[in-house]
Amino acid sequence: MPEEHRLLDRLRRHTNVTVTALVAVLCIIVGFATGFWLLFRLSYVILIAIPLAWFWTREMAKGLEVEVQRTDQRVTQGHPIEGRVWIRSRSLLPKVWLEIEDPSTLPGHAARRVLTLPVRGSASWSYRTRTRLRGVYQVGPVTVTARDPFGFFRVTRTFGDSASILVYPSAPELPNFYVPPANLPGEGRIRRRTHNVTPNVSGLRQYAPGDSYNRIHWPSTARMGQPIVKQFELDPASDIWLVLDLERTAHVGEGEESTEEMAVSVAASVARYFIQQNRSVGMITFGDRLRVDEPDRGQNHYTRMLESLALARAVGDAPLSNLLLEESRRFGRHTTVLVITPSTSEEWPLTLISLAGRGVKVAAILIEANTFGDAPSPLDVYGTLASGGVHTLTVKRRDDLGRVLSAGADTDLAPARTGGGA
Repeated sequence: MPEEHRLLDRLRRHTNVTVTALVAVLCIIVGFATGFWLLFRLSYVILIAIPLAWFWTREMAKGLEVEVQRTDQRVTQGHPIEGRVWIRSRSLLPKVWLEIEDPSTLPGHAARRVLTLPVRGSASWSYRTRTRLRGVYQVGPVTVTARDPFGFFRVTRTFGDSASILVYPSAPELPNFYVPPANLPGEGRIRRRTHNVTPNVSGLRQYAPGDSYNRIHWPSTARMGQPIVKQFELDPASDIWLVLDLERTAHVGEGEESTEEMAVSVAASVARYFIQQNRSVGMITFGDRLRVDEPDRGQNHYTRMLESLALARAVGDAPLSNLLLEESRRFGRHTTVLVITPSTSEEWPLTLISLAGRGVKVAAILIEANTFGDAPSPLDVYGTLASGGVHTLTVKRRDDLGRVLSAGADTDLAPARTGGGA
């Protein structure tokens, strides 16, 4: 039975060959019945052409060398991925009608060419694909497909390995941005050890492999007779917590025109702004699982946040109010909590206001879901936030984030402001 199944599978994959062979057999039968000589010659031509086509296809796929060069494996949404493919023939026969493709799961990617190579010839071609959506995509391996002129057979060979491309979300630069400053305890100085070099030296320690020379404290080194390096602490400043709502039922729209993409882009832009200001930024999301990026500074931390945002999907089942309550232990009087959400639920604004009652500085960026698709108006939620004194900005579909998120950034007016908008 298995052999019969394999035979049937081969016949299905080579339907053209099967039909042509049946035509040849039919010509022979009719030729014997009628004595018509042309039918015999036609059957001979068919029976000779099929094996010739089989050998042709395999020879076209032999003696090939393929090399591919691709751009960086990390790009920002909207920027292109680029690649170049070289193919060389080591055969004494020309290669005709070779289909070369560098496939990818990236939406809109089309990197395919049909080439003919002379004897021991070579060719190359380049492609450029714009990245439309953030996420992780596969590219490669390169495939080379040879076919015979009649379409009877095809042979496909693969070259190289597949590679992953991580597309970071778009993060427009914000010329200005404002959130309420947190209350720092005592004299407003919160100290925390850091690996970064800052103006604040907290102590000395022995040199360890990997320490840079600009950390060496030369007077102590000369006195102790061994390398001594300085330890640093962060400048006093409050932590910024970004809470990105990824509850499935809160989001509407598809692809680039969705609240999910807008919310992620907003989070990336705000994180970029505060990282550039050398502020300590953390982020909490709950999509397929809870993800917490503890507050930190620097470009490396921002890259880790972008990686989290690139993989973020609005598939969560935890309401935003529950998420705020569960993670409220992380928020104190020295933190500012910024919520980014399209949710029109009346529960999360009350939770945010209760956090403000504990001394936590809070703010919200409200994505107007009704401008992306079928969703309730956010006016009631906005009114609740405004009445509770929560600094709020609103973002509509296709808004210029650099403009709308800078609204109310005048530090003289912002503290007295209860809401902002596009």
